[in-house]
Amino acid sequence: MSSPPRTPLVVLGAGLTGLSAAWHARGPVLVVEREARVGGHARSHRRDGFTFDVTGHWLHLRDPSVRALVEGLFGPGELASVARRTCIHSHGVQLPYPFQANLHGLPLEVVQECLVGYVAAREQAATGAPEPQSFVGYAEARFGAGIAKHFFVPYNRKLWGEHLERLTAEWVSRYIPVPDTAQVIGGAIGLAQEGLGYNASFLVPTAGGIDAVPERMRAGLAERPEVELRLGSDIDEVDVVGRRLKLAAEADWRSYDALVSSIPLPELVRRIPAAPDDVRDAAGALRYVRWRYLDIAVGAPPPSDYHWVYVPEPRLPFFRVGVYSNAAPRMAPPGCSGLYVELNERTGPIDLAAVYAGLVEVGALRAAEDVRFVEVRVVEHAYVVFDAAYAAARATVLGWLEGQAILSCGRYGGWIYNSMEDCLLAGRAASEWAAARLAGQEPR
Repeated sequence: MSSPPRTPLVVLGAGLTGLSAAWHARGPVLVVEREARVGGHARSHRRDGFTFDVTGHWLHLRDPSVRALVEGLFGPGELASVARRTCIHSHGVQLPYPFQANLHGLPLEVVQECLVGYVAAREQAATGAPEPQSFVGYAEARFGAGIAKHFFVPYNRKLWGEHLERLTAEWVSRYIPVPDTAQVIGGAIGLAQEGLGYNASFLVPTAGGIDAVPERMRAGLAERPEVELRLGSDIDEVDVVGRRLKLAAEADWRSYDALVSSIPLPELVRRIPAAPDDVRDAAGALRYVRWRYLDIAVGAPPPSDYHWVYVPEPRLPFFRVGVYSNAAPRMAPPGCSGLYVELNERTGPIDLAAVYAGLVEVGALRAAEDVRFVEVRVVEHAYVVFDAAYAAARATVLGWLEGQAILSCGRYGGWIYNSMEDCLLAGRAASEWAAARLAGQEPR
């Protein structure tokens, strides 16, 4: 029997991480992608002149090298820098983002409860008390019981669903703004606190659709003869002993020297028959949130100019709403607007009348009659759940895989919570790992 064809580096998944790994690779590379398109979750849908991303995908680029990479994919005028316009709908009031620094406008008794709780939390922190490990405990200890009660708990209960009670605070440090006392008090008396958070501005493709980024990368890779991109091809099995994998569309195997995977971590383990029981058990302990959301085409301009709004109100059937066309006007026909609506419920019938009424209330829709069409979308792997089992289970799986010459990385390959920029950086780091391994060196 002849030996299977060999490619030194194989990359599983052609999302931003996988594309970046191939982009930075120093030799022959095979990229295998289950879908017929590149991009992973950084993709777009189009219908009747409307463009919809997989909910809000905005490019927050702080690393100079990543910014240079992305800007190099586009010509003059093809990228626009946008100052974030974000708000929160709470107690029937529209507040600037973030809630904890913009309490003014809430009912006075709510403002008082939030400020008293904040002061009590700061006094408790001054005693040197350790930070709680749970997310709810973190929110109460850092911002006070009132702010936790009126924003962090109800909003995240809608987002995380049943997982909230088990959620740790491991993921929050980068993504939740922590204003100082002057900002909290200033925001409570009506001095707007702007620019807080990691995403105060972002880039958008002016033609509309975040899929422009992975598609430009795909086009660049197609010009390199050492890169083989296999779309519409899933992986049936990975043989870690023989260092080979079987593509679902082929009867034969492909051999590799180093394997980079960006597919969801439990899915990778499921394809490895030789994975030991403790690794399988650890992969089975990894949890994630499944999202259901709506793309809504509207035949009228939006009543509000925000890019997205957070909705902690339990009575409303969604937790976040975005207006694509407020950030990138060409994502909707002239005089129209395009929305994404992230729903509380993951299954069951959708009460569109309640959704439309809620959208009118939060200022995303003038009237239900303006809706032209609705598409229901599902994201199977949306957010990784950081529960008590997370750290040990993830370390077990990733450690074993690296011992088999496999680096699993990216948002779902690394089983983390990160941004598009982080995925591009992870792909570059993966290419460096592969280069060192292929050169017989110990990767750093």
